[in-house]
Amino acid sequence: MTLETEDTDIRDFFDVRVEQFPDRSARRLLQNKENVRGLVEIVARDLADLIDFNRLVPLNRSLLPETLREQEADIVFRVPFKSRARTDELLIYILVEHQSTVDEMMGFRVLFYMMLIWDAQRRHWESDDVPKGKRRLQPILPIVFYTGDRRWQTPLTLEAIMALPEELSRFVPKFDTLFLNVKETDAATLTQTDHPFGWLLTVLQKEGADKEAISRALIEAMSHLDALDIDHAAQRREAIWYFVLLILHRRPAEEHEDLITLVDRHTPDMEVEPMAQTMAEVLFEQGIERGIEQGARQNAIQNILTVLNARFPQRDEQLVEQALASILNLDRLTQLHRTAVQTPSFEAFLQVLDT
Repeated sequence: MTLETEDTDIRDFFDVRVEQFPDRSARRLLQNKENVRGLVEIVARDLADLIDFNRLVPLNRSLLPETLREQEADIVFRVPFKSRARTDELLIYILVEHQSTVDEMMGFRVLFYMMLIWDAQRRHWESDDVPKGKRRLQPILPIVFYTGDRRWQTPLTLEAIMALPEELSRFVPKFDTLFLNVKETDAATLTQTDHPFGWLLTVLQKEGADKEAISRALIEAMSHLDALDIDHAAQRREAIWYFVLLILHRRPAEEHEDLITLVDRHTPDMEVEPMAQTMAEVLFEQGIERGIEQGARQNAIQNILTVLNARFPQRDEQLVEQALASILNLDRLTQLHRTAVQTPSFEAFLQVLDT
């Protein structure tokens, strides 16, 4: 592979804003069927041998309900599942979570999304006139992939969010959800099968640790990746890309040069430093774009406030300013500027602002 081709691939691989990196990078990694295998081996080793990961395919997002399609970081796969000499289809639903606060409603969210998937199957039966004898819902293996720093102590059950008398517990739906808390799972568990994805996660664990700790994690992970056979070359290359992007997105700027050099020294077959330079350029470009976008937003907000102040001098300036500051979409602010010019009253503007 030429460096020019690698540059293009790298930009496509993780060309995301810094704040989007945790969710988008996890989604990109989990689009690789080998990484999905590695994840299932960690959370449900007893099931991994029954799943034909070589035939795992993403479910077409156009076939998913709109509510679920909006969850950009979540992924649904269809894959053959072998059980007692039978092979049926299983759906694997991976919900990627990286929030600064723990979602106590996670058990409900998982069930809700599973119900959306099953409802989409039901509507497919009706639209395609599938014979009733062949209408069978596909089982779903739900996995919550949590990479946040907060401790997760809330059970992923509906009972956990109910004031539930014991007499009524039998009426509450019960189901298992596989859960991986990357930051709190010990390294031995992540690497129990020696799968490269587990070693990649040991580096992610240390994204917020001190420089010495993440350096040790990088060295150990790369030593195991180096031992992979030729069939895993693409997965090894993707893992190295991930390490570079993790350094650039999640580590302090003063550490970048040393950590990139460390990765480069342990991967002599890859031109890591030019690759890192490519991504640094992408991040710089994004920074400029964010600055331009932020400046345009501030100008648009100030234009709206100027018009309102001229037309309705007795208005509640603080209320409007706070509401406008929460709007990130520049097109929306442009529309509100037109509204401020044309609205018959300040109250009418507030009604539009609230919609």
